[in-house]
Amino acid sequence: MTVIVRPLLPDSPAETEGFARVRRACLPAMLATPASVAHDAAHAHPDAHYRQLIALTGDGTLIGTAQVGLAYDSPEPGQGYANVYVHPDHEGRGAGTQLLRTAEEHLAQHGAREVYSWVLDGPRNLAWAADRGYRGSRSARFLRLDLTPDALPPRELLSPGAELRTAADYADDPRPLFDLFAATVADEPGDIASELTDHEQWLADTWRDPLLSHELTTVATVDGRPAAFSLAQTDGECRYWSGMTGTARAFRGRGLAKLAKNDSLHRAREAGITVAYTGNDADNGPMLAINKWFGYVLDATEIRHVRTLGTLGTLGT
Repeated sequence: MTVIVRPLLPDSPAETEGFARVRRACLPAMLATPASVAHDAAHAHPDAHYRQLIALTGDGTLIGTAQVGLAYDSPEPGQGYANVYVHPDHEGRGAGTQLLRTAEEHLAQHGAREVYSWVLDGPRNLAWAADRGYRGSRSARFLRLDLTPDALPPRELLSPGAELRTAADYADDPRPLFDLFAATVADEPGDIASELTDHEQWLADTWRDPLLSHELTTVATVDGRPAAFSLAQTDGECRYWSGMTGTARAFRGRGLAKLAKNDSLHRAREAGITVAYTGNDADNGPMLAINKWFGYVLDATEIRHVRTLGTLGTLGT
């Protein structure tokens, strides 16, 4: 069967819906909507050379996607990524291989030396990545929590000077949240280090993300200063994603991240959300412990893979 790979047309409702549909089918924990897909295309940093690729059958059915770009905010240049997903009903047609080949060519043209790719854990997927010259590195776990009436721990009393607010309270000036976000991003475990310094870009791709719920994002303050937060995303279909939870170094060890996340989850349940997802690097012990305390269960696992461009890998069909 003929498969065509080309860039997504972000102004096409059919294509953005198809892109989101494939992502949801492959990994339900990762929220995607047509609006968020179009937003990602419109607001990517120019130095990321971000591209959304799609794989189409001869009759125009969208069966695969790839999110491709450079880690422009990494202190080490030449780091690229290509995350490829093919709809489970359309595997084995060569779509993934064509998507990956096109992604690697695009990244090489823009100076990438290494390409990182998240691969769903499973014998077939891991063998596919290995056959194409990719080697496994770290893993990430996607967790699920059904927000039943008795699912959450009760809200805890706050210590003196502490207060729980929402991101909506910072609508007029979100800069304090950017500063907190940037401080915690620097400490996230991962293969590619990040340095968040561009406030305007953060406003565009995070603060104005259509998935972000300002009302459900909780901020814990201490004496009026933002100290911890739990960022909440929703897709309008009763699903919730913890985009990030973190605490500034000066306030760690006080349980503020747990308080913020618990408050956000309570708000989500009260708003009619029925299932909450979150994701953790396998080495992020503190957050894994917090999520175990909440009662999250394993939903899926991905393995981060990397290939050095110029090395040989077998690109089959």
